[in-house]
Amino acid sequence: MALITLADGSALSRALASKEGREVDPDQELIALGSANLLSGLFLGMPVSASNTRTPVAQAAGAQSALAGLTGAVVVAGLLLFAPGALSTLPSATLAAVVISAAFRLVEIDGVRRLGRTRPGELVVCLVTTAGVAMLGAIWGIGLALALAVLSFLWNGWRPHSAELVDVGGLEGYHDFDRHPEGRRIPGLVLFRFDAPLFFANADLFRRRVLELVEDGDPPARWIVVTAEPVTDVDSTAAVMLSQLNRELTERGVSLRFAELKGTVRDGLDRYGLVTEIGAGNFYRTIDQAVDAFVNATDH
Repeated sequence: MALITLADGSALSRALASKEGREVDPDQELIALGSANLLSGLFLGMPVSASNTRTPVAQAAGAQSALAGLTGAVVVAGLLLFAPGALSTLPSATLAAVVISAAFRLVEIDGVRRLGRTRPGELVVCLVTTAGVAMLGAIWGIGLALALAVLSFLWNGWRPHSAELVDVGGLEGYHDFDRHPEGRRIPGLVLFRFDAPLFFANADLFRRRVLELVEDGDPPARWIVVTAEPVTDVDSTAAVMLSQLNRELTERGVSLRFAELKGTVRDGLDRYGLVTEIGAGNFYRTIDQAVDAFVNATDH
């Protein structure tokens, strides 16, 4: 019940806010729902949640504030007290048509089409989740959506993009060699960028790509500098891999170094003992500092 309440309220408020160009504070949503449920429980009331049916109906009728809900409650109370049978002959299909008509306002066809053009994978998640809610119910649909989101994250992290960086004349900085094959390599130096956190799922891939760059070097690589700005975390499995990789590279006469490593990530490597193992002097603030250090050390 709590899961449905939180997910339903959050999704509904964000959908309506996006249509009106407003911002929604999720914390305020939780405080409001929690307070309402606390008071409802004290007075033996029913659980309080947003409504995917009544809210669109109220919006379609022009509701602008909580006064609309209060007015509706007064009208319902009046009907129950003074005219309990007034709507008894109204077909249920009529009420359903009103609700369905209003709920269709929440369907963003343009958004779905945009997903199809820009992010086909997210479109699949959208359609599968919608089918899950329709066929299995809200709680299973929400669970399916969460599972797909986690799988999507793991998949993107499992096979992230990586690049060898080169110097491109006329462009500041260093750029992906695959996009700029005209770029210039510095003989003996490999600049490698890995566009994801390092964790158990992609640690071995990182190691293989580094070793491939070292083996394909012509002339042979002497330094490999990991330009680590996109690396936001290194877990324990990846730390073991880095230690192993450092030993493998050392045996081949290649020095492993890092540039642009975030302070928090370096602190983590320090706790693993990797800063001492790799060498504190092998960490550089910028790529330019790493390149200058290589040039000075090798007289290139």
